[in-house]
Amino acid sequence: MKPFEYTKPKTVREALSSANKHTQYIAGGTNLVDLMKKEIDEPDQVLDITATLPDTIEEKDKGVVIGAMVRNTAIADNKAIKAHWPLLAKAILKGASPQIRNMASAGGNLLQRTRCPYFYDLTLPCNKRKNGSGCGALKGNNRMGAIIGYSDACVAVHPSDMCVALAALDAKVNIRKTDGSEETMNFLDFHRLPGNNPEKDNNLPENALITSIFVPKNNFSKHFEYLKLRDRESYAFALISVAAALDMDGNQISEARLASGGVAHKPWRWTKAEDFLKGKQATAENFAEAARIAAEDTAPLSTNAFKVPLLKGAIETALHTCLTNKA
Repeated sequence: MKPFEYTKPKTVREALSSANKHTQYIAGGTNLVDLMKKEIDEPDQVLDITATLPDTIEEKDKGVVIGAMVRNTAIADNKAIKAHWPLLAKAILKGASPQIRNMASAGGNLLQRTRCPYFYDLTLPCNKRKNGSGCGALKGNNRMGAIIGYSDACVAVHPSDMCVALAALDAKVNIRKTDGSEETMNFLDFHRLPGNNPEKDNNLPENALITSIFVPKNNFSKHFEYLKLRDRESYAFALISVAAALDMDGNQISEARLASGGVAHKPWRWTKAEDFLKGKQATAENFAEAARIAAEDTAPLSTNAFKVPLLKGAIETALHTCLTNKA
């Protein structure tokens, strides 16, 4: 690991004023430390922001505000989250191991980098690690790769489970920029598709800090499911995940939410399938059609065509489970 200067600011303002283009912020460190050990990320300066960001969960009239420093375990165990946003709690519990969830922060979860094997192997080309070097996964080992939204420059997928639930729940990200101004970003706009700049995972301005995440109130707490399909049950990233939530009026669907992980460079919302389900009866036929609609825009790579039927089955199963998986 390259030597670096370690500093622990006491305030957000102090952290922002100390940052430069060779700085990395560290909170839980569950991803960054690995990247530094592997010499993928080599900052000159590391700013420990654990004392600067809020670590509280505040339920308000219109939703809940989750401080950026709240540990993942604390979110999943919070009574208000479990009662009103159980999809979020379930998604978090499907991610990583208990030890990692105890360390990982809410803000850091949004900034996880891909687990594409080409990104972590310095001997192989990777545009995400070094733009212009090529994408080894495009025609190589892309079993875990994207099936939608990718480009010739990058076929990596986003790794977070928590972010898939936040995408489904129309969350917002509150940030503080280096000039001191604040901005609220729709969650669906926070992460990026790769395009020609796959080295950029998100639209967070340079050296800005995530201060909190807002999740609005909704009617999805009674019918929800987070389904994660992976190679082993624990401590593995998703081949396919589905966050599903239904607002029901009897057996009629008033609103639907469907999002997936393991399919794209960012958490992916299946909006056409959501629109199809709105106003429909909750039947096996309609769930199958929603899954078909979601999958029709996918374009698998050379070794991950299996993900398409896996996705369709996961969506159907998650929607069926929504009817019985009550909070």
